[in-house]
Amino acid sequence: MRPCPVRTQALTRPEAPALVAGGRRFTWAEVDVHVSRWAARLLAAGVRDGARVAVLSHNRAEWVWLLHAAARTRAVLVPLNVRWTAGEFDSALNRVAPALVLVEGGLEGRVARGVNLESFAEAPGDFEPCPAEVDDGAGRAWLFTSGTTGVSRVVELTGGNFSASARASALNLGSEPGQAWLGCLPLFHVGGLALLTRAAEYGARVVLQDGFEPVQVAAALERERVTHLSVVPTGLRRLLQVHAGRAPATLRAVLVGGGPSPLGLLAEARARGWPVLQTYGLTEACSQVATERPGEADGMSSGRPLAGTEVRVVDGELQVRGPTVMRGYAGDAAANARAFTADGWLRTGDLGELDGSGRVVVHARRTDLVLTGGENVYPAEVEAVILSLPGVEDAAVSGVPDEEWGQRVAAAVVSTAGVTPALLEQHCRAHLAGYKVPRRWKVVPGLPRNAGGKVDRVALRNLLQKPD
Repeated sequence: MRPCPVRTQALTRPEAPALVAGGRRFTWAEVDVHVSRWAARLLAAGVRDGARVAVLSHNRAEWVWLLHAAARTRAVLVPLNVRWTAGEFDSALNRVAPALVLVEGGLEGRVARGVNLESFAEAPGDFEPCPAEVDDGAGRAWLFTSGTTGVSRVVELTGGNFSASARASALNLGSEPGQAWLGCLPLFHVGGLALLTRAAEYGARVVLQDGFEPVQVAAALERERVTHLSVVPTGLRRLLQVHAGRAPATLRAVLVGGGPSPLGLLAEARARGWPVLQTYGLTEACSQVATERPGEADGMSSGRPLAGTEVRVVDGELQVRGPTVMRGYAGDAAANARAFTADGWLRTGDLGELDGSGRVVVHARRTDLVLTGGENVYPAEVEAVILSLPGVEDAAVSGVPDEEWGQRVAAAVVSTAGVTPALLEQHCRAHLAGYKVPRRWKVVPGLPRNAGGKVDRVALRNLLQKPD
């Protein structure tokens, strides 16, 4: 057991700014009061020692209270994706068997049972105070993987996983209390929860937004003097489109993850003063595995493994070991047997390599790799070429079945007027070997993406296989 970091901040820096959310500002002393109330209410409801609390909500301050309150009671948080269907919610709840389901007002009809999130801790009565301590060996969160390749599993992460992730990130990006992190990632994904944990450990301020909306993000960067930001590549592209000038002077790091970033996009950002750092991570490793270092970022890799994390390459697959790696997949012994090697390394399913400096270079997920006529095609390489054509706003590449070649390369493209399949093919043939050039093109108004901004690969393949 160790002191809860929120209580530590409240004792040492009570009046320091901690959170901006929903038009309100909170100091660390005020955050601690809310967390203490929520922890007492969880105890009164019998939620403690491994009991699971499912949460269906957009980003809001109550997430902060609940995350740290659950840690104090040794309860396990189970975030639910607000974009799921009723059937997906039912399936998820059956799998995790929560003791309590908290639901944001306005979303009650999405689940069969639930308690109003906003009013949960405001119920009248005297509640037993909860010790302000946390156990890093206890479960902290059960997170559903994104399922972009068709399979969603429940990842068990401990308090130790989150605190190790925060410490490792601090060694790369610093941990001074003056940091201000913009929280626009969904808090039902690991990146959002890792950000909240990191902030409490450092005493950093969080500016919480309800998702990524580029105009609002651009305004908040300036208004709140944000120092750190995490986005997916599409989010960075949209941010550069609405923020015409140079990066705000206070901004020190923009972590870009969720998939390989086109070199042209990174080059444009750097030319305009945006301190972009590519990062590679996964839910099973509590967000970051590797991140570029501020002094050596060139966009050619995802940087070196963070402190305490080891990465090796076996038969082209990236494997990871270290204190941030998950306990396992909840209730899925067969999946756990496949996920870990005999000597304890996590099989990521991602294809990549380590360059001469030990930096991680990610090529593709094994399931994304296109095998056409015996040749391997990495979608990220083809996507980067497509995105370099003026007028292309977004692009994603996948393989579709082909009787002769096994698979053929296909691409979905979002573009402005004037970009045709013929022009796209001509551009690709000038920059790629013939077998890498897409044989099927679809110009679409938008790509299928999940709530975290990643391309939904199952939906993409289905889209590309539909007849014109």
